[in-house]
Amino acid sequence: MDVRDRSAWLLFAAVVATVLVAQGLLIFNPGYMSHDELQWGYYAERFVGGFFGNHLWGDLHTFQYRPVTFSLWVELSRRFFTHPYMFHAVLVGWGAINAGLLGALMRRCGVSTGVAYAAALVFALGPYAAYTHGWVATIADLIWVSCALLIAVLFQYGVRLAIALPVAFALCAWALLAKESAIVIPALVVVAWWFSGRDRRWAWAFAATALPVAIYLALRLKSILFAEGSTGSIYHWSLLNIPTRWLEYQLFPVLTTRLGAGDFLDKGFGSRLVLTGIVWWLLLAWSLSRAGWRWLQAFVVAGAAALGPVLILAEAANHYGYGFAAVTAVVCALAWKHIGVWNRLIVAAFGVMCVWHGVTITRSIHDIGVKQSHFSPQLASAIAASQAPVRLRPEDERDRWIYIRLTHEIPAYQGVPMGDRVQLVAQGEQADYLILDDGSLKRTAH
Repeated sequence: MDVRDRSAWLLFAAVVATVLVAQGLLIFNPGYMSHDELQWGYYAERFVGGFFGNHLWGDLHTFQYRPVTFSLWVELSRRFFTHPYMFHAVLVGWGAINAGLLGALMRRCGVSTGVAYAAALVFALGPYAAYTHGWVATIADLIWVSCALLIAVLFQYGVRLAIALPVAFALCAWALLAKESAIVIPALVVVAWWFSGRDRRWAWAFAATALPVAIYLALRLKSILFAEGSTGSIYHWSLLNIPTRWLEYQLFPVLTTRLGAGDFLDKGFGSRLVLTGIVWWLLLAWSLSRAGWRWLQAFVVAGAAALGPVLILAEAANHYGYGFAAVTAVVCALAWKHIGVWNRLIVAAFGVMCVWHGVTITRSIHDIGVKQSHFSPQLASAIAASQAPVRLRPEDERDRWIYIRLTHEIPAYQGVPMGDRVQLVAQGEQADYLILDDGSLKRTAH
């Protein structure tokens, strides 16, 4: 940002501070959400090499070639895995900075300070960002969106091209080494160029970002699309998935009772939840169109560009919508001054529902973290005291999915080997321990 732009810096600071306070439950989360964090916590203790001097940079043709993400994850796990508050503070702080950058960008684009502040908070506190800030396994999404925002700052704030072009090239390359999703950055630049009135600076930005993407795809496209790891998983892709995935990402923000963005269309469009989401999306679309059809077009096109390749995947996932949430917040903020009072009320109500959904997800992630903080240490003690595999049964069957994830391929925890020494048994089957509501274990009577 322009160091002389005092209002942008104040807005940035206000957004960051608000997000840190509002997402305090994510920071003060005593545990973790899934097997990913537990696995990397184990591997980090045995990892050889520093950030650049490790094997993660070597195999360019592996399915998930994300050396920046995985190297950073190892380093953070080494330092903070046993201190979850610190680990979560890093992620929430990072997300808060992203939101602050977004607010400053909107201010630079002519959005009033109040609207830019509100839109940045709808982004940061909404369901996509709340999930991304709260789950350690989403570091890759924080990285690539940060890089995209910094590229936008370079060109929107008028940094000299002699500096902006090589820095944009480097940022895009760094984002690609963090996650494949960064291939959408040139597409987002094209959208910015088109809706800015064909500003020549954005044309240069496209050249600076398209080159690393072209190199990346030339080296990696076959590995991404046809690698063995993509078969029969969430990464299994088909162009036929695009309409369903697109609609899921559009509707999910206002489906305030759902934790995950996927699978709610599996049973069709007849549920009241889905119909309510469709009605709210149509109201938002109508409100944006009152500012001119180009604003609705910008909302749809920019959102689709931010999602890009995730639309072809077999499932939707919350963190895949992180960039989507950022660009659509910008479009709504830019359209705000062009719409009437009633349409503003609709857009504001949509934003309130997004934030409420984010609160729901924040509480769910914190609850899972509390369960894990009790469950994993007690499970390790139970395994250490038993010669046979430990059989577990959740007290509440609705929590079964949590413990499936918390016991999936965990090599060891607190020095106790786990592997296949844990069994989650079905309801009605004999178990050694009952998993209580808070995640702690209760010995059963045989």
